[in-house]
Amino acid sequence: MSANTSSDTLVAEATRKPFGEFLRRFARQKAAIVALVFLLLLIGSAIFAPLFMTLDPNSADYNAILQGSSAAHWAGTDEYGRDIFTRIIYGGRISLAVGFLSVTLGGLIGVFLGILAGYYGGFLDSLIMRISDVLFAFPGILLAIAVIAILGPGIDNVIYAVAVFSVPVFARLSRGTTLSMKKAVYIDAARAIGVSDHMIVLRHLLPGTLPNVIVYFSMRIGTSILTAASLSFIGLGAQPPSSEWGAMLAAGRSYMGVADHLTLYPGIAIFVTVLAFNVFGDGLRDALDPKIDVN
Repeated sequence: MSANTSSDTLVAEATRKPFGEFLRRFARQKAAIVALVFLLLLIGSAIFAPLFMTLDPNSADYNAILQGSSAAHWAGTDEYGRDIFTRIIYGGRISLAVGFLSVTLGGLIGVFLGILAGYYGGFLDSLIMRISDVLFAFPGILLAIAVIAILGPGIDNVIYAVAVFSVPVFARLSRGTTLSMKKAVYIDAARAIGVSDHMIVLRHLLPGTLPNVIVYFSMRIGTSILTAASLSFIGLGAQPPSSEWGAMLAAGRSYMGVADHLTLYPGIAIFVTVLAFNVFGDGLRDALDPKIDVN
């Protein structure tokens, strides 16, 4: 009985050790922890906004047009008297949803294609990589504009557009990891005992690509938020009266020099959020890569 207990304890400790090591290394990344706390607060405020925000983001008040910061309106009001702080909080729902959904969609497709290309090689590898090369030939924002031109403007199509230019990056990332892993002895041993290809991919190759994918995923969200804001700014993304941050910038640019707070606060929201995702991603990379000394 005691032998079984001891064995179970050793197994549990071995299972916990990688995660515990990750937490120990990540705890040393002070900037990444600050970024994570900010992101959690931002996500929480976006999700639970209706519970604590007293104003409607689209409710006009023509007696409070273009007012500056005050106790009643922390970030001032816009040309319709709508509270800018409330709109930024609700706009975070849209910007974060676009970031998460687009990167998740692009990541799933890209990782799947990258593992297939790296594992099977040959014609399939050449085909997937040449398609990726074609997509890489376009700057991300131009590729997104091309997709929007085909699908039409709107926040749903922005998600698809941003996902498209995320696919080749994830494909190359997972392909490179797969190429190095498939030569490992344990992969050859799995093939020798008759393990099917899909089980090798699911049990060995996919988990091996996850650390790099997770790091890039977290950093790509910031890029996707910035791209979505850019598309909304030029009128191809979220449409009025949406409180998406890029759309707020586009609406406020007509009042620059008269009411600068209309562009100042949405711009700060975009800047700080993208910076937080990048800093958090850097911290994840340092914590997940054993070659980097964080002591």
